[in-house]
Order: sequence, then structure tokens, then C-alpha cells
Amino acid sequence: MTRRLGIAAAAALLVLAAATAAGAGGAADPGVTATEIVIGGTVPLSGEAAAFGSVGPGAKAYFDYVNARGGVNGRKIRYVFYDDAYNPAQTVQLTRRLVEQDRVLAIFNSVGTANNLAIREYLNAQKVPQLLVGDGSEALGGAPLRYPWTMGFLQSYRGEGAVYGRDIAARTPKARLAVLFENTELGKEMTQGLSRAIARKGPKVVASESYELVSTDVSAQVARLKASGADTLLVFATPKFMIQALLAATKLGWKPRTYIASLSIEPTIMDIAKANAPALTNGARSVAFVKNPRDPIWAKDPAVKLYRSIMTRFNPGGRPTDVYNWYGMTVAWTMVDVLGRAGKVPTRASLLRAARSIDTRANPFLLPGIRLKTGLKDSFPLDTVYLYRYENRTGQWVRASGLLAAR
Repeated sequence: MTRRLGIAAAAALLVLAAATAAGAGGAADPGVTATEIVIGGTVPLSGEAAAFGSVGPGAKAYFDYVNARGGVNGRKIRYVFYDDAYNPAQTVQLTRRLVEQDRVLAIFNSVGTANNLAIREYLNAQKVPQLLVGDGSEALGGAPLRYPWTMGFLQSYRGEGAVYGRDIAARTPKARLAVLFENTELGKEMTQGLSRAIARKGPKVVASESYELVSTDVSAQVARLKASGADTLLVFATPKFMIQALLAATKLGWKPRTYIASLSIEPTIMDIAKANAPALTNGARSVAFVKNPRDPIWAKDPAVKLYRSIMTRFNPGGRPTDVYNWYGMTVAWTMVDVLGRAGKVPTRASLLRAARSIDTRANPFLLPGIRLKTGLKDSFPLDTVYLYRYENRTGQWVRASGLLAAR
């Protein structure tokens, strides 16, 4: 078995090396003309994860801003994104449409763990870059030799779970933990990271409950978690189910310490959670890696001023206070950087080469000190995060740590 794995890894490296060499010259691939680069992806503009949908318009607004300044190496970026309603089956159909009909150079910014896993085999078989997608799973990013054309953007989900575990072990070593998690790699890997971080350090997971993507309510799961006697609740869930969970706990009179997965801490979502479960949001903890344009601490930050001007001109119907718009621009900035390093006539192979050689702290939308770095064996651009604490009084997340490893 070890020998077969070694052979497979070597073969994958040879494929990537050949792709890299091919990217040095030759004719342009699909999605590249003398004046245009076409990229595409899927986002949930509808469905239970529709809160994430604005990452699409946010990214497009940044590309439009770049286009207004001349584009990348003389070409304008055309970003085509479709609504997959957070349904992996729709993600597959729409991704095939993007590749086979829209003829995109690359898939970019597609959202969701199950969604990106559903298209990974197809895109790698077609040698189409699947870049900077909204996922942090080991399932997607943990096999760069087998799937060299695939790269996420988010920090490792296991790493995020480990951050929470280390914080709990340091602050409340006798804590009894209850975990509500999405029954995908997202929730399962955060739970794995948590469990590894607290092993033999005092805290114990006394109960865990999962929910499915097609679930409608998690009240029963929360009731069982409360019955466990846990004093700390970790919610590894998308926004809809995070709000449901805190509301259900409040109705049951349960007031555990709370940790919330970073994908569900957008300020507008927290406004709703706070209104329904104030005892659970105050002091809740999570991790962050992007600036919050709604936080007064960044009022004079040049990136916030740029963001607001881009929103006003290129996405006037979007909410500037929506951090998912901001996240879309964060990822789009990185894509522009990658495109700029992919050569004057970019190919899929040269784009992949550029994506696998990211090394920068210059992204202005990230929190200070956060570095983006990738490599042939590294599909997780984000290595570090900050721990944050929520304050009901101000309605803001407040930094509670220095830079922390999210591996």
C-alpha cells in the first residue's frame, strides 16, 4: 500500500510539473481572448445558505473595479456565477455548464464543502483549476498530490476546531462540551480538530449531535445536548442553523458558554442571534481573518474606504455592512494577484502554477499580519487566524488573542 501511494504521489507531481512547464508558453486555453479572461463559479443566492450568496456580487464588484483600471495584463475579467442554492447536485450541473458552455479558464470562489467535493473529480480530470473556493476541509485541500488542480481559500476546518479546543483547555479545563455540527466534512472536521486539541487536557465532549443539509430544524438536537449536562456549546453550523440552535437553547433556559464557527459570525447574522439569544451571544467566541467594515476600529482604514467606494460604484444594491461582500473582495483580490502572475497569455497550467506559489501579506482586506501562502503540497492559503469575543453592548467582535496557528 505504501509503495502504491508513493507511486501515485510521484505521478501526480509529474503531472503538475508538466502542467507548469506547459504554462510557460503556447496558445491560450478556453476563457482567454485578446481582451478578456473568463472565470466562473457557483454561490448560494437562494436556499438555506443564501446568506453566503453575496460573496459572488462582492467578488464581481472588485473585478469590475480592476477592469475599470485596465484589467490584468491588458485583459478584462468576466466573472460568471450561478445560483446553486447550496445543492451539490446543482453545483455539478452548473459547473459543467461553466466549463463546457461558458468555456471558463477556471472555477473560482464556489461555495460549500459538499458542493466543491462534488465537482473536484470532474475538474481535475478536465485539468480545470478549481481555485480559492469557499472551503477549508482536509477532504478537499488535504490531497494536493492527488488533486493538484484544486485549492480552497479558508483556514483548515480541523485547525479552526483546534483553536477552540486550545482556548477551552486554557480557560476552562474542566469544561463539559456539547457539539452541534453539520454532517459534512465542515462539521465533522471541526469536531475532529476540537477533540484532538483537548485530548488529555481536561475538557471533555459529553455529547454531540449532527444535522443534515436538508434538515429544517435542530431543536431536538439542542434538547439532547442540554440534557447531557454540558456547560459549553460549540456550534459548527451554517447561519440558519446557528441561529436556530441558540434560539432553541434559550427557550430551554440553557445558558452554556458558546463558540460559533467562523462562517456564521457575519455582523448582520449576529444581530439576529443577539436579538433572539442575548445570553448566549454575549461573550461568544469565534475566529476571524478579515477586517469587519462595520467595526469603527477600521473606519479610517484605506481598505475600508476602497471597499465602500467599490460597493457604491459597482455593487450599489449590496449592503456595505455585509461582511460576505467584503469576503468576496478578499478572495477576488487574491485571484487578481494570481492572474497577474500567470503570464501575459495565461493558460490553465500557468494559472495553477501561480496559484500554487502564493506568498503575500499584502491583501488589504485581511487582518494585519495574516499571510497567504501555498505550495505544491499546500492547498490552504490561510495558516493563521485571530480569536475574537462578541460584545452585545457594542454589537461587535473584539479581538481576544494574537495570531494563532490554524493548522
